[in-house]
Amino acid sequence: MDDEAITIRLTRDQAFVLSDWLYQVMFQSDDLEGIVRDRAVWSPIYTISGTLDKRLGEIFMPDYTQRLEAAQERLKVSMYGDVDESVAPSEDAATAPQAHQIERGTAGNHGESGQGR
Repeated sequence: MDDEAITIRLTRDQAFVLSDWLYQVMFQSDDLEGIVRDRAVWSPIYTISGTLDKRLGEIFMPDYTQRLEAAQERLKVSMYGDVDESVAPSEDAATAPQAHQIERGTAGNHGESGQGR
């Protein structure tokens, strides 16, 4: 087994938004099992969540909601430009990233290259 650590770099906005989402899924909705059925995946999810909680002072600030909304907006704008213009009225915002993956040829790939690993 290869125990070499992997480093993932996130912007502060990405880390903050991901931390909030993980918290919602893991603790507020108690739906981690419904979303991630393979319990082996829970280990890295808990590791990521714990690391984010330790590194993000924003999660303890009284203006948490305003900071989160601002971070979410900045991320949407950085991915799609002006959010109002980037998602057609008939498109659901949740499907827009998949459309971008299809354009890049990565939808459904999930990191599998087809090459021996």
